[in-house]
Amino acid sequence: MSRKNRIRAAFVVASALATAATVSVGVSQAGGTKPPREPSKKQIAGLFDKWNAALRTGDPEKVADLYAKDAVLLPTVSNKIRTNHAEIVDYFEHFLQNKPVGKKVETIVNVLDTNSAIDTGVYEFTLTDPKTGAERVVEARYTYEYEKRGGKWLIVNHHSSVMPEG
Repeated sequence: MSRKNRIRAAFVVASALATAATVSVGVSQAGGTKPPREPSKKQIAGLFDKWNAALRTGDPEKVADLYAKDAVLLPTVSNKIRTNHAEIVDYFEHFLQNKPVGKKVETIVNVLDTNSAIDTGVYEFTLTDPKTGAERVVEARYTYEYEKRGGKWLIVNHHSSVMPEG
């Protein structure tokens, strides 16, 4: 190989390496993988609306499906702590008989990171007695802890307790 051909070959290799490096940097900067964005407070607050809509279906499975498999539920109208899917379904089988309709009174959302957030505050439920049809309103404090798992926001901890001063 002549000297001229060796120089030409070296130039071609150097050019190819420089081009590959430039393309590689350009692709990574062009958003090949964007860092995940934190959810908005409005998005997290809206998860309650999805939960409340599930209540209106009257289907305890649909409500329980909004909870992670390892979720903990400290429910409003039961003394039993629920720690698995079957127990959460059991709670909602009874609770849904009262045709609950929830409404937030006050909410405070804390977005912890891209995959976790807490929604806490006060809500009220209008409950209808299945035997008499009489309605009553129950005001309670709540905390929902959410985690994004498998691309889906799930409740991992839900605490609800009747207000101590009625």
